[in-house]
Amino acid sequence: MSELKIGEISKPRFEFRTFGQDFTESAERMARLSMPIPEKVWHRESDEIYIMSRTNDLNNTKIRDGKMDVKSYVTTTDGLEQWDPKLKAEFPISKQQLVDEIFPAFMVELPELTEVEYSFDAFIALIDSHPDLQAVKIHKERFGYMVNNTICEVANVLVNGAKIVSINSESTELEDIQQTIKDVKLVGVENINYLQAIKRIIGMKNLPLAN
Repeated sequence: MSELKIGEISKPRFEFRTFGQDFTESAERMARLSMPIPEKVWHRESDEIYIMSRTNDLNNTKIRDGKMDVKSYVTTTDGLEQWDPKLKAEFPISKQQLVDEIFPAFMVELPELTEVEYSFDAFIALIDSHPDLQAVKIHKERFGYMVNNTICEVANVLVNGAKIVSINSESTELEDIQQTIKDVKLVGVENINYLQAIKRIIGMKNLPLAN
């Protein structure tokens, strides 16, 4: 098995992730159990925009550094979700790509598109005016680890300014993630992906977080 490398694209990985207010014990265990990792992923911060759709839970769309990234849900195995990169796009985005790829990923009615291409601001205006779509500002402060050869992370996340905490483990190997969940004492905690967490925070879904 080729070893996972943090920050590099590999084949679709399985992941366990959850969100709540406090994972102090699990975060401390993750840090102590981690093998050494590259300094560049010790601590990272980013500002992103997630596009939330009332009718879509299968495609995860976010914008970071002026680029749009879409990941698609593949399957769930033993409670772990697998996601696959679907497309990357840079602004300005052509009308054709919005018609063929972007809006189909949102699973909503296509709005009237009058321009040949759309800048970032013009695209966000489309989202803001659509009744089933919402742009959500996300700030992430992420601390990277590697436990049982799984890529792990503890993150302080601001969702439109509301602070929550995320903790996760991802790998191509299901058994390694399951062992990590046990080792950091997250057995029985709900697996919640970013789409679900954000929808719960902004009120698109009437469900609580893990704690």
